[in-house]
Amino acid sequence: MLSIDLTDRRALVAGVADDAGYGFAIAKALAEAGASVCVATWPPALSIFTALLERGKLDESRALAHGGMLEFEKIYPLDAAYDTLADAPEDIRASKRYKEAGDFSIDGLATQLRADFGDRPLDIVIHSLANGPEVKKSLLETSRAGYLAAISVSAYSLAAMVAKLGPMMRPDGSFLSLTYLASARVIPGYGGGMSSAKAALESDTRTLAFEAGRKFGLRVNTISAGPLASRAASAIGIIDRMVDYCAENSPLVQPITATEVGAAAAFLSSPLASGITGATVYVDKGYHAMGMAVTKL
Repeated sequence: MLSIDLTDRRALVAGVADDAGYGFAIAKALAEAGASVCVATWPPALSIFTALLERGKLDESRALAHGGMLEFEKIYPLDAAYDTLADAPEDIRASKRYKEAGDFSIDGLATQLRADFGDRPLDIVIHSLANGPEVKKSLLETSRAGYLAAISVSAYSLAAMVAKLGPMMRPDGSFLSLTYLASARVIPGYGGGMSSAKAALESDTRTLAFEAGRKFGLRVNTISAGPLASRAASAIGIIDRMVDYCAENSPLVQPITATEVGAAAAFLSSPLASGITGATVYVDKGYHAMGMAVTKL
């Protein structure tokens, strides 16, 4: 039987702060396939996330099909807006939500991974990171600062992580990010420069696939997932309408689930996908293929 086997492989999933989003579902799918999983969490959400885990509030979500439980080898603080701790403004470093986190930069994450697991500790890196502080604003209303913040965390952070973590990857390693159809189609209400950030992320995926493939022997892909009513996506303000509209107008008339995206991510991170790199893989019930609405909501 052909199966996804990630035994003896270690994954880092960056961007997990609860059990409702794609990041958690991907971490669970990787664990189901046998990988050990570390996660990186935005410092302001870190204490809440660890408290939920310690109190057993996520136990039902963590249950695996084979009877075990999704366990995290390590949980690291990460604010992907900063390459080094020195890049973070003093008011951020001194704030209540950050000062106990230690080095929460991308460089700090790499340093801690080496300290915990050695020089080449990783096989799989999942980039499930996005932030658009002005996502509810139209592009015409978006400030330069808001636009650049969206690009920084949602797109550039992938390039920064490949550069920093690439040398730490074992042979045949895989990077995978999450994008959205707004990169290529107009999605009214998905603003603040986030559509530009997703377009940049997909373009960078192709370039990084070439550069990291030649330099490190790594694969780099991205999944364009359909809309999901996660806690993080609620910041968009219209996420429920987006989910319903896409479901009604897709070839498969149903909303996408986080589990389906997790399964696709496990495949793309596995040796079964050894020939796939530089790709944007749509996991959206076929909505991306449609050129005309079927219904009006």
